[in-house]
Amino acid sequence: MNPNLKKVTAAGLLVTLGIIFGDIGTSPLYVFKAIIGEKAINEQLVYGGISCVFWTLTLQTTFKYILLTLQADNKGEGGIFSLYALVWRYRHWLYFPAIVGAGTLLADGIITPPISVASAIEGLNGVKGLETVIVPGNALTVGIVIGIISLLFFFQQFGTKVVGSSFGPIMFVWFSMIMFWGIIQVGHYPKILAAFNPYYAYDLLVHYPNGFWLLGAVFLCTTGAEALYSDLGHCGKKNIQASWIFVKVALIANYFGQAAWLLHSSKTHLEGLNPFYEIMPHWFLLPGIVIATLATIIASQALISGSFTLISEAVSMNFWPRITIKYPTNIRGQIYIPSINWILWGGCVGMMLYFKDSGKMEAAYGFSITVAMLMTTLLMFYYMKFVKKWVGGLIMLVLIVFLSVEVSFFIANIAKIKQRWMFLVFEIGLVFIMYIWFRARKITNRFLQFESINPYIPLLQKLSRTVAEPKYATHLVYLTKANNKRSIEKRSMESIFSKRPKRADVYWFIHIDRTDEPYTMEYTVEEIVHDKIIRVDFRLGFRIQPRINLFFKKVMQELANQKELDIDANTADIRYVLIQKFLSVENEFSVKEGFILNSYFAIGNLAQSDKKAFGLDLGDTSIEKIPLVVAPIQQVPLKRV
Repeated sequence: MNPNLKKVTAAGLLVTLGIIFGDIGTSPLYVFKAIIGEKAINEQLVYGGISCVFWTLTLQTTFKYILLTLQADNKGEGGIFSLYALVWRYRHWLYFPAIVGAGTLLADGIITPPISVASAIEGLNGVKGLETVIVPGNALTVGIVIGIISLLFFFQQFGTKVVGSSFGPIMFVWFSMIMFWGIIQVGHYPKILAAFNPYYAYDLLVHYPNGFWLLGAVFLCTTGAEALYSDLGHCGKKNIQASWIFVKVALIANYFGQAAWLLHSSKTHLEGLNPFYEIMPHWFLLPGIVIATLATIIASQALISGSFTLISEAVSMNFWPRITIKYPTNIRGQIYIPSINWILWGGCVGMMLYFKDSGKMEAAYGFSITVAMLMTTLLMFYYMKFVKKWVGGLIMLVLIVFLSVEVSFFIANIAKIKQRWMFLVFEIGLVFIMYIWFRARKITNRFLQFESINPYIPLLQKLSRTVAEPKYATHLVYLTKANNKRSIEKRSMESIFSKRPKRADVYWFIHIDRTDEPYTMEYTVEEIVHDKIIRVDFRLGFRIQPRINLFFKKVMQELANQKELDIDANTADIRYVLIQKFLSVENEFSVKEGFILNSYFAIGNLAQSDKKAFGLDLGDTSIEKIPLVVAPIQQVPLKRV
């Protein structure tokens, strides 16, 4: 992480507003509209609703995420995979909450852009002359929202370097605007400030008809908290905590302003009105909609960038198939993943075409983030217990408080399952891919056979000197999973010696060690036999792409410059050999292993090739395929007649 992010600065605070708080910052567009819905407006509903919103932001966002979860930083980086990297060694099954949390957080990426942008655009319905043109759910409104979202996804491939500098100032204007109009409305009805009393929240949930189920709508006010933790590395903990003071004041002022308007407006029902826009004077409505639209685009951009980072980490930690990852700018950590970009775009467009207006999307929103928050709470328990070593009583108190809140939100959200079947299919698919990929890698790794390289040393030296054998390459490179520097895969030795032997001047074995830190880039070199058999170990952080061709040439160049190796690194003849497994027909699986492995190889056929994944040039790489026999058939009922 940039050392400058460890201290609070004006520039840091402005950047934080643009990157971190977009999702949670645009929630006022739809939260109160979702709470009131078609119900009759009365004091019990309004006071209770705003009290629930305030205490949800205080308990969930402030205490859990701003004060507690941000402490669980991995060398300055946050997010569920960073948290998993800190605790995985303490319980082997913690991979499951990690992938469930990641999958549900990714699923959030297909509904945040449409609900946010649609809520902003639908505000045009209140502009004189557009009442009959911009109608929630009609073809024109849906088309405008899809157009904006499509442009947003199209421009991902170019990065956000040019426009990114404007995100902070725009979000500062947004928060200042919603705070100002909120305070104006509170001034018209100051009695609403009594809703800070948690009794009103209790009264709504217990005594209002079906009051408990309103938690599904209330929860929308904190849906950006999980994304806030994921973006920790971009801004730093102190900048996030300091800027949250301003953001929370702005949010609370706006929510209370909407509640005040509901009670002094003499309205008995919303009748399609959005309290967010109603608290603005009519002359300001158009500028307000423009600012709201820009804010929702920024919120969507932050979520898309967060999805790219999440998938990149998943690839590095063997939770996701290798896919093409691009770097559109030279800004550290800014990446672009074409396949994920267009999957998210398709999901967003599908959600918009299916639900058509933001009011119908509200029922589908919240479920995934509730699940993600529950998974974070579970991982945080092990972080507090084993890493921070808190006393058991304090850990249990924290756990009980947050589990009680989150389980209540989960129950309230799961009741709406019938309204989000499409959403559910998407997130189940994401979790399924991660589970299959992780479990199958565990199974296949069981069948890796490692041997000491010592018996092969004289054989390699002899082969290298045998001029009768045609030279395969000057420098022959194998990737190895062996952690021990004196061990090697049996299959690599078989590749060199069996069938047509591969003679080379120098044999290289490259090992990639993934560290728990995000941005480590280190290497070590061990000459097993001087100028003949060399092993290179790369230590790469889980957010670093293993561009082995580039890294290896740099290693060779440095060895040549330091006179440790007599080569010309620029003209060296390098040949990489990759060994790929395919599932042999000579297997007799259990139902579970058969399903996992068949799914694994089917998904693998759609994934990026190992050549691209390791950053190898196509002309310098050979692929050798070997059969994987996991469960050999024991008996063959074949008789000679």
